[in-house]
Amino acid sequence: MDFTAEHLKKVKTRDDLIEIAEKNDISIAKTLNKLQYEAELVMLQAEFVNLQKWIAQKGMRVAVIFEGRDAAGKGGSIKRFKEHLNPRTSRVVALTKPTEVERGQWYFRRYIKALPNPGEIVFFDRSWYNRAVVEPVMDFCTPEQYEQFIMQVPEFEHLLYEDNLKIIKFWFSISKDEQKKRFDARLSNPLKQWKFSPVDVKGQELWDKYTHFKEQMFSKTHTNFSPWIIVKTNDKKQARLESMRYVLSQFDYEGKGESKIPLLPDPNVIMRYHRSAIQIDI
Repeated sequence: MDFTAEHLKKVKTRDDLIEIAEKNDISIAKTLNKLQYEAELVMLQAEFVNLQKWIAQKGMRVAVIFEGRDAAGKGGSIKRFKEHLNPRTSRVVALTKPTEVERGQWYFRRYIKALPNPGEIVFFDRSWYNRAVVEPVMDFCTPEQYEQFIMQVPEFEHLLYEDNLKIIKFWFSISKDEQKKRFDARLSNPLKQWKFSPVDVKGQELWDKYTHFKEQMFSKTHTNFSPWIIVKTNDKKQARLESMRYVLSQFDYEGKGESKIPLLPDPNVIMRYHRSAIQIDI
């Protein structure tokens, strides 16, 4: 149980707070952690407002890609990233399955149309990397289509890099047990049941196959100009804060640090991909 507005109305001293917590079996440590998280989140969001203004003024193009297994916290993080940004120069891209016409086009074409315009920051809730992991795992593409993608994607991203489009690629890493807990929580919550699908069930069954294609993706598409950034997400709130810090740390924008909050990400939570790095979703 958490503190409610009714609880707080009765509080006049610290002793009152402790007494109410003990009587209602409320964890003070958990409540303090939640308050600290909310305070840090607001300050980081204020920094993002400054970053967005600077990106717009400079006419920069920024794409932040969120990839990872189902229930890793991609959507929740994107929501916090974008919550207080100007919608005129920020948007979320979450493409549905391709149409019959799109299936006959060059694979990257529909993603190219969604890339940021000058002065814009775009958040991709999954991206062209569907073809690197989800599609081959679920047999949604042919082996030939997969091989062609893996060969082309470094060149595609290098062209974007040369054209001064900044791409940040996140992989949200979640353990198998934590994923199962989140799936169960979705099923028991009527407001979140829409998030659960038969593909999610398959994700648990095909865990090792996901791992294989994920590692193939890292080894073949992690480059100096477009590296993979691994985020440990068993703690969703921590993952949100540290991924926000990482993006902010990549730019020297006007007003940087005005909130006085640390902007360097925790290396125990967020790191560049490396073969020797310990991952929690192996």
